[in-house]
Amino acid sequence: MKKFINGVDDLLAGQLAGLVAAHPALILHRDPVYVTRADAPVTGKVALLSGGGSGHEPMHAGYVGEGMLDGACPGEIFTSPTPDQMFECAMALDGGHGVLLLIKNYTGDVMNFETAAELLHDAGIPVATVLVDDDVAVKDSLFTAGRRGVANTVVLEKLLGAATARGDNLDELQALGHRLNNDGFSLGVALSACTVPAAGRPSFILAENEMEFGVGIHGEPGIERRNFHNLDDTVDQMFATLIENGNYQRTIRRWDRELGDWQDEIQDKHALQRGERVIAVVNNLGGTPLSELYDVYRRLAERCAEAGIEIARNLVGSWCTSLDMYGVSITLMRADEETLALWDAPVNTPALRWHC
Repeated sequence: MKKFINGVDDLLAGQLAGLVAAHPALILHRDPVYVTRADAPVTGKVALLSGGGSGHEPMHAGYVGEGMLDGACPGEIFTSPTPDQMFECAMALDGGHGVLLLIKNYTGDVMNFETAAELLHDAGIPVATVLVDDDVAVKDSLFTAGRRGVANTVVLEKLLGAATARGDNLDELQALGHRLNNDGFSLGVALSACTVPAAGRPSFILAENEMEFGVGIHGEPGIERRNFHNLDDTVDQMFATLIENGNYQRTIRRWDRELGDWQDEIQDKHALQRGERVIAVVNNLGGTPLSELYDVYRRLAERCAEAGIEIARNLVGSWCTSLDMYGVSITLMRADEETLALWDAPVNTPALRWHC
């Protein structure tokens, strides 16, 4: 294993220090570790907080800034942050209108964010939660109970960040977050695995003619190992799976502020239909050249056009990675006029910036 690190034990500290040194609009807090906007807490708005294991950069700390996240809690590589990180970060962010916690559906993240929500409630801080589970590949994986939260998390961070900036209250944001989560679908494939520094070797080995189809962002396996032929064939398989697996029902836990307790809700996801518009994200899982990502987008645009689905907005690049994995994911987010207005709203973060 050769990586640009000094050592396995302290790599996260150096990387976070470099992030805030490069972007003075961010502040790195230590003991516990979290990242916030330099102007936090921002009065007059709900604070938006997310987080998760590191190794997925620029998610999440790279999306802290105006029009997106107010703060992020980074865990160690592929390891959930702790409840005390989330609690202290939320306390630092709250400007009097409460905190919305955006949670990817991984067992550790869910458990620790739920604990943090209960601590915030006990401390008198209004809190609400939104769970992201956009990965259509698997119903359950090594890390989850239910479908995984992957690159659609970035889209929700942008859209909900814009909604906090326009002044939505906590209940409105939670309802919007649930709707947006239901509108997003993602799928990833990999041609080679990532190498976790602590392990020092790839998480799986593929033959020359194989790809991992439905891979997770922690290198966990997906639907199956399939033969790899070429780009167009791979994108065709991904697009078909995204469309065919869009309908499903699941149970979502949410924090009920009036009851001060968790409630389970059964929600339905509905597949994309001809005539709908989408925000399309072609995402580098870590080691894929940008030129190849654009070729993936070219084929995706062709397939969307054939299916009568209009790509209204797009992102092509590195948004939700898995260290150095040679792979790509596709996210399609159903987009109405409100969604597009939130997407077009100004944003100014290290990783996403427009109209600022």
